[in-house]
Amino acid sequence: MNSASCLVLENVSREFGGLKAVDAVSLEVRPGERQAVIGPNGAGKTTLFNLISGEIAATGGRVVFFGQEITRLPPHKRAARGIARTFQITRLFPNLTVEENVLLACAALDARKFMLYRPLSSCSDLLARAAALLADFGLEPLRHEQARNLAYGNQRKLEVALSMAGRPRLLLLDEPMAGLSPAERESMQQLLRALDPAMAVLLIEHDIDVAFGFAAHITVLHQGSVLAAGSRDEIAANPRVQESYLGVHAD
Repeated sequence: MNSASCLVLENVSREFGGLKAVDAVSLEVRPGERQAVIGPNGAGKTTLFNLISGEIAATGGRVVFFGQEITRLPPHKRAARGIARTFQITRLFPNLTVEENVLLACAALDARKFMLYRPLSSCSDLLARAAALLADFGLEPLRHEQARNLAYGNQRKLEVALSMAGRPRLLLLDEPMAGLSPAERESMQQLLRALDPAMAVLLIEHDIDVAFGFAAHITVLHQGSVLAAGSRDEIAANPRVQESYLGVHAD
């Protein structure tokens, strides 16, 4: 294990009854690195993210974050250490405004959230942070709109903005392009390319072109196990990946 690593998974597994949804997966993400996890539906990608974020517990292996084991930590403690994530289905406060959603996210890891009877709007630094995120993600004109009234592409942007509110050291993006129109996908890709380069990003993406365009290192999952891992060129040239995922039969 390299203490300079952001995230290290060592033979991480998760069983549901007799089914191994994730089977002895190992990977390493360095600070500032862009990586992607690809694979067909049912390969175990989202389960793997749930194991990293603490949504579910591993039945085997270790999860290490900046040299400290976090395998048994609950999600809120992992978030406090700097792990943030998005989900395939947006998780917003639909009846709150865009600005209120972002402000709550900014306060989530701040001790002042426990101060009763003091409105968050009185915290100028949190307001400034929220305003900066709204500007960065092109949501400032929509700040007073209820989240439920946003177009789906803007809801996805808002979710990524919320994940960035705590200045994470590792961002887990679970299929951020899912359900987006071509124009919305291009807008989202521009936002992802502009993310803080000091932050590590691990992306789940079903669209292999998006994954290859974003990440320098790719891990391919198949039936819960690592089929291959390497650079974009190595993955594209791997005959096992071509046959099982890309639909190309090796001669």
